[in-house]
Amino acid sequence: AIDDAKVLAIVADGEHVDEIVAGMDAIVVLDQTPFYAEMGGQTADHGYLCDSADESVENLEGKGNALSFEVNNVQKNKGDKYMHYGKLLRGSLKVGDTVTASIDTERRAAIRRAHSATHLLDAALMKILGDHVHQAGSLVEPDRLRFDFSFSRKMTDEEIAEVEKLVNEAIAAKAPIISEEMTVPEAKEQGAIGL
Repeated sequence: AIDDAKVLAIVADGEHVDEIVAGMDAIVVLDQTPFYAEMGGQTADHGYLCDSADESVENLEGKGNALSFEVNNVQKNKGDKYMHYGKLLRGSLKVGDTVTASIDTERRAAIRRAHSATHLLDAALMKILGDHVHQAGSLVEPDRLRFDFSFSRKMTDEEIAEVEKLVNEAIAAKAPIISEEMTVPEAKEQGAIGL
C-alpha cells in the first residue's frame, strides 16, 4: 500500500471533474500507485483507495472509513499515467486529496502464480518441442491462464503429457523466485530469454 498518494485528476461521465460522491463511477489518476496496470496479457490489480492507512478488509471495503473507492481495473495511458477505474462506495473524493492506495494482495498472489506458470509452460514446450516454439500471446488472470504459441504441427498426446509432467514437477520443486534488476545484456548473459 501507498499511504500518501495524491489525486491528480478525476474523470466521471467522460468529463474532468473536481469531485465525485458515493455511488459514482470514475477514473482516478494518482501521483504514485502500487497497482499493476493491465498489459502484456496480464490482468490489472484490484483494490481500494481510502482515507485511512488501516488496511483491514472491513476498512478497505468502505465500512470503517469516510472514503472508499473500489478499483476494479487499471490501464496505463499513452502519457504513462495509471488510470484507476472504479466506483466510489463511500464519502467524497476531490482532486488534491491524499489517499491510501491498497491492492488486493490475495488477487495479486494468484496472478503472480499464473504468470510464473506461463514461464514454466514456455520452458517445458521449448524442451519438448524445440527452441523454434514461439510464444504468440498470453492471458494471465487470477484463476486461469492462456498461453498461445506457434508450432508447425499439432502436438501429440505424448508430448502434451510430457509438457504437463515437466510443469507439474517444476511447481512441486517449489524453486524460489528471485527478482533482480539488470540491463538486458546482463540478463541475456545469465541465460534470460526475451519473449
